[in-house]
Amino acid sequence: MAATDPDDRDDPEKDISTKMAENRTDWAEDRTILALERTFAGWMRTAFAAIAIGIGFRALFGEFDPPWLAKAIATMFISLAIVFAIGAERRACKAFNRLSSHAVDSPNMPNIKWIAWAISAGAALLIVALWVLNDGDIGG
Repeated sequence: MAATDPDDRDDPEKDISTKMAENRTDWAEDRTILALERTFAGWMRTAFAAIAIGIGFRALFGEFDPPWLAKAIATMFISLAIVFAIGAERRACKAFNRLSSHAVDSPNMPNIKWIAWAISAGAALLIVALWVLNDGDIGG
């Protein structure tokens, strides 16, 4: 039956069930927002793990022959951190823009972007330092 039917307007049970269904939908949307926050945090942890693997690889195999190979493998892992951080930021912002929060505080988009870009900038600086610095001296 259509919502404009006179029979539906007189049924108080219909109003209660509609209101309960709307509440459940709102709560589901709030749970989705919280899940998106946890997923974004998980991707940021993965980015930090990739940075740690890159630094660890460089430290462990510093005397690798040829010497550039250890730096190249470390650079690959640190570059993956940049991909993870920026990709997570893009997916999170797209998803948060589609949802509206009801009972939970939705994260601020500038904060999400700032976190991802700060991790990416730090990783990029680490790559530069990896190739430019040599035993604390620039070059060589």
